Amino acid sequence: MLSKNQIKLIRSLSQKKYRQELGLFTVEGVKGINEFLNSNYVLFSLFSTEAIFDAILKDYHELTEAELKKISALKTPNKALAVFRIPEATEPPSEGLIVALDDVRDPGNLGTIIRLCDWYGVDHIICSENTVDCYNSKVVQASMGSLTRVNLHYLPLKSYLESNSLPVFGTYMNGESVYESALPSEGIIVFGNEANGISGEFETIVTQKLTIPQFGKQQKTESLNVANAAAILLSEFRRRVIER
Repeated sequence: MLSKNQIKLIRSLSQKKYRQELGLFTVEGVKGINEFLNSNYVLFSLFSTEAIFDAILKDYHELTEAELKKISALKTPNKALAVFRIPEATEPPSEGLIVALDDVRDPGNLGTIIRLCDWYGVDHIICSENTVDCYNSKVVQASMGSLTRVNLHYLPLKSYLESNSLPVFGTYMNGESVYESALPSEGIIVFGNEANGISGEFETIVTQKLTIPQFGKQQKTESLNVANAAAILLSEFRRRVIER
């Protein structure tokens, strides 16, 4: 049976300040939980309405569907909820293909970008300090377990870009067509805020401006969703490696 303290603690993790203070976050759904159980993440506690998980876990608690609803962030809870410890921050990379996010605010977009990085073999995402928290429950859900394989680093983005020797590629409306550009195997691809794009302070840091050209006859679409843009850019960067 769930105690009042357990309910209070788990509900508090819907807020960033308590996730950071307690060093904990939630994962919902059997598939997502199994992804984290089979990773380097450390389990804090696991709650389930059925005996679903193979291993007998020390911190396992069986509960009713009504109890699960009390702690779930979902309208329709999915049989299980787990609480994991947030790992210690690691040093950001200075080599390889890296994605950088400037003030991306939508949890669904970040979760999708994490999945894309996992798919295209990008191990690190550098996030500005205003980018949505990757342990937000909506981000965790949207990442579909890919958060266990992609490292996110939150830091002053401008300082990181200025101190790095890798070429920096920015996504702009007036850049060079990504389909016609020479793209290296290593570099940092910067994606901007959903409404405002990349901040003006990065103009002098960006080595090359890239754009995804429009093919529609009317040319009335203002821009692409940032996650869609990330999919196209990452595909193009990786395709060039295959062609070499």
